[in-house]
Amino acid sequence: MNLQSKLAILADAAKYDASCASSGAAPRNSVGGRGMGSTEGMGICHSYAPDGRCISLLKILLTNFCQYDCLYCVNRVTSNVPRARFTVDEVVQLTLDFYRRNCIEGLFLSSGIIQSPDYTMEQVVEVARVLREEHDFRGYIHLKTIPDASPELMERAGRYADRLSINIELPTAEGLKALAPEKDSAAIDRSMARMAVHIGESRAARKEQAAQAIVSMPQSRTTRRASVPHFAPGGQSTQMIVGADATSDSTILATSARLYGAHQLRRVYYSAFSPIPDAARALPLAAPPTVREHRLYQADWLMRFYGFTHDEIVPSAQTGMLSLDMDPKLAWALAHRERFPVNLNTAPRELLLRVPGFGVQTVERLLAARRVRRLRHADLARLHVPLKKVLPFVEAADYRPGRALDATDLAAQLAPPPVQRSLF
Repeated sequence: MNLQSKLAILADAAKYDASCASSGAAPRNSVGGRGMGSTEGMGICHSYAPDGRCISLLKILLTNFCQYDCLYCVNRVTSNVPRARFTVDEVVQLTLDFYRRNCIEGLFLSSGIIQSPDYTMEQVVEVARVLREEHDFRGYIHLKTIPDASPELMERAGRYADRLSINIELPTAEGLKALAPEKDSAAIDRSMARMAVHIGESRAARKEQAAQAIVSMPQSRTTRRASVPHFAPGGQSTQMIVGADATSDSTILATSARLYGAHQLRRVYYSAFSPIPDAARALPLAAPPTVREHRLYQADWLMRFYGFTHDEIVPSAQTGMLSLDMDPKLAWALAHRERFPVNLNTAPRELLLRVPGFGVQTVERLLAARRVRRLRHADLARLHVPLKKVLPFVEAADYRPGRALDATDLAAQLAPPPVQRSLF
């Protein structure tokens, strides 16, 4: 099989991996003729950094051969799909060739399991090693790691990759046992814990070295110590399949909250289950609405940046499921109308963050502005917030919402009907 045919198969097989955002990379570039690649410039998979930059990644599998029989996976051992496998050198050359053509700024590499987890992980790590050490590649590298691989290989992966991800696959151990019996949820958890320790130790060491450097600045440069190497500076992430079993949204969010707290994950990705050819009877016949995946991302954002806990986002009255008709922040506000309206000039940051239509940056700007003057209705218009959504929930120096909060049709006024879009 020629390289182009392999690329067609293995790039398509990688499309189900959602966890390929490239935020958190260490700043590196090839300015001055040193090395090749960059994690800083503007950029066939598109990811977005926290500042909104679009970053293009070569997103492929090393191979879609796999010895596991996970029922939800199109690349499972019993699946009747075309198979292909790259060599280490082929992945390296593809990455370099795409970079030289200015098509990509980094690599996202995953793989099916062949021979053994250690053998597969060794091949994946070797790709990153060759790029870094032999070609001085300074672009972004994200490696999808294998939980059953040895701790030594996982540690090596962190030396070369900007981000590592270990897929939890399904939100519950019971779901994983039913649909992927060869995978061990406890092993996945242990691997995440070890990775979190390595990442934490590396960050602590670099922080300590930076503090020592400030103290010893007057000393001679000849006494400067070697820099502590980065270890997966972009942290670790994971991915959950949504809708492959009957797990509720509240359980999914509870699992995410536990992972964020226990392993300091940078991100949890949610991937709506997509029906596959020759699917097992245990799987649903249809994909869940993609708006469900969208609502989970919104709820995840509320936990990470807005101070919400997972159990208040999905109250028991909703039978464990997020509303598909409105975003979870608006749903919470409508269910807690007694907490509103909030006064823009006196409310604490925590309550302002719960106003529908307010983002984190908007709240910070409001807090900064009210230090020097009283906020008025016109200030909201200048911030370009969605006034229709915001105004029923706030009051300002010259504005009161009146009885808008008591309107029985307020939900219908504020929540547009959801739109179902295709996955690909």
